Amino acid sequence: MNQLVTLSREPLGRGKPCAAVLTLNRPAQLNPIDAAVLAALDARLDEVAADPSVRAVLVTGAGRAFSAGGDLKGYQALQRDSVAFPRFVGDLHRIFGRLRTIPVPSIALVNGVAVAGGLELILNCDIVFAAASARIGDGHLNFGQMGGGGVLTLLWRAIGRARALELMMSGRLLPAAEAAEWGLVNRVVPDDELLATGLAFARDVATKSPLALANAKQVMHDIWASGGPVDAGLSRELAADVYYCLTSHDAPEGLAAFAEKRRPRFTGR
Repeated sequence: MNQLVTLSREPLGRGKPCAAVLTLNRPAQLNPIDAAVLAALDARLDEVAADPSVRAVLVTGAGRAFSAGGDLKGYQALQRDSVAFPRFVGDLHRIFGRLRTIPVPSIALVNGVAVAGGLELILNCDIVFAAASARIGDGHLNFGQMGGGGVLTLLWRAIGRARALELMMSGRLLPAAEAAEWGLVNRVVPDDELLATGLAFARDVATKSPLALANAKQVMHDIWASGGPVDAGLSRELAADVYYCLTSHDAPEGLAAFAEKRRPRFTGR
């Protein structure tokens, strides 16, 4: 089952930090997302979460697609099952959502077509790098479907309501450059530089305090997801910042390293 999603570890420099590269691995079918793939991704994320050397998670697809989305042929039976179908969509929310809550950066490396469920996977990642040849869109409505795996909640938060509605209703695929223009992609790079770009970002992240980064990511996602007033967000940020600075090893270590003109020795505690 796990070969549906492969896991490799790429070293990131001094010590033993690494990046975990998760690859959807059904290239002949354009990496569709079904219950078996979700279970494999969940298992791989368990492995990543148990490995303290992992400082970033990179998600990509084998072959010429990131993911063409759900298995539409399989949906013919699945959508007639009033127990299995809601469970599948719930699993989609939970497992994709782990990329938002995992305490290291999650980075989508969009190597080709990313549609519907593929877009929903991207929307759960912190950072998105796309190959120049990548094309990204929703596509649910093209096949009489509606988004249910997170696109209706997350897309407008990423690119704004007007553009989200246009992308959903038109069903068109955005070229990578336009996706970056819309704010759906952080950076577009030549196809053969996609993995190297993700690893370079992860290598830079690995020099930071893992505890500070995990806390900052969690607070930012919590505030973003709640959509609450600014005052509530600032209160949440203040509480997390004060607790971290007053109780951690890494906060005073960073200041000491600056004063002593040396590299900080972060321990993640």
